[in-house]
Amino acid sequence: QVQLVESGGGLVQAGGSLRLSCAASGRTFSSYTMGWFRQAPGNEREFVAAINWSGGSTHYADSVKGRFTISRGNAENTLYLRMNNLKPGDTAVYYCAAGKTNPTAQAMGAPYQYHYWGQGTQVTVSS
Repeated sequence: QVQLVESGGGLVQAGGSLRLSCAASGRTFSSYTMGWFRQAPGNEREFVAAINWSGGSTHYADSVKGRFTISRGNAENTLYLRMNNLKPGDTAVYYCAAGKTNPTAQAMGAPYQYHYWGQGTQVTVSS
C-alpha cells in the first residue's frame, strides 16, 4: 500500500511557474512508475507526465511538452512536477499516481497503469 500526498498548488498568473510535490509513504517508492494527471471542472482526468522507477525514462502530454518537467527523488520518496510558462488552460486539480508495473514510455500515459492515487492539489492560472 502506498499513500500519496500532493502539495505546491496555488494561484499564479499566466506565464508564471509552480512546483508540485508528491510525498509517498512506504519503502518501495523507488520501484514504482509515477505519474501526474489533472482534471479540470467538467472534463475527464487527463495525463500530464510520467517517469519510470529510475528516472531514466519520461513521457509528457503534448500540451505540456517543453513547459513541464517531471522528476523524482527516490531517497526522499518524493515526486516533483516543475511547471513553467503556465497558461489558463492548465487550471485543474493535479493528482499524482503510483503504478506497480514498468510500462513503456508511451504506455505510462494510461490511467490503468496506476494503482494508487493522491487526493489532488488545485492549480489555478489567471489570465
